[in-house]
Amino acid sequence: MIDPADLAHLKEIPFFQRMSDSELRKVSALARARSLEADEFFYLQGDPAEMLFLLKAGRVKLIQNSADGQQILLRMIGPWSLFAVVALVEGAVYPVSAQAVEPSLALYWTKNALMELVREIPGLALNAMQMMSERVQEYQDRLRELATERVERRLARALLRLGSQAGKRVPEGILIDLPLSRQDLAEMTGTTLFTVSRILSQWEAQNIILTGREKVIIRFPHGLVRIAEDLP
Repeated sequence: MIDPADLAHLKEIPFFQRMSDSELRKVSALARARSLEADEFFYLQGDPAEMLFLLKAGRVKLIQNSADGQQILLRMIGPWSLFAVVALVEGAVYPVSAQAVEPSLALYWTKNALMELVREIPGLALNAMQMMSERVQEYQDRLRELATERVERRLARALLRLGSQAGKRVPEGILIDLPLSRQDLAEMTGTTLFTVSRILSQWEAQNIILTGREKVIIRFPHGLVRIAEDLP
């Protein structure tokens, strides 16, 4: 069950928006918890979609294996992010794998609990449809980028997305507040570790970014925007 102090966080999540406190308490009463160590999986791509998850602590990456065996990092998520909304679809399977990047704690609802909630709170189904539509569009955009855009543009877009999702203002610029390795960025952009390292070194020399061990700081966001949008 969710701690009453956490109800304020639920109200900020699109899936639970426009719900009353009594409805949110009903949602929280059906929640269960699961904790994982780093590198363990909440679920694997192709598994039956039986649970909806809400990350409470830690970091999780969503990865997909393509038909040719390539692993693509689609999204990195932090605390109070919802994932596996597809569990609301009857007979669905998880289209991605969800792997803990660090020790993580997630709340989850089983499919039976979700169906009970949808029957009692019809607005949940509408919220879920909106979220799934947005996720499908996001994944389609990512696959289009991988198929059609230069590596520099893909990498710039990935860093801007991560800055938007997990950016934290620090004196040097915008810190992507995630344990992010160059291999992660290579998987996210469908390229090699060598290529990512070469491009990041060039951008660091141009004072666009600052890198460290599993750390990236965006020093000049407009420079990345110019690269991402292929502007002069």
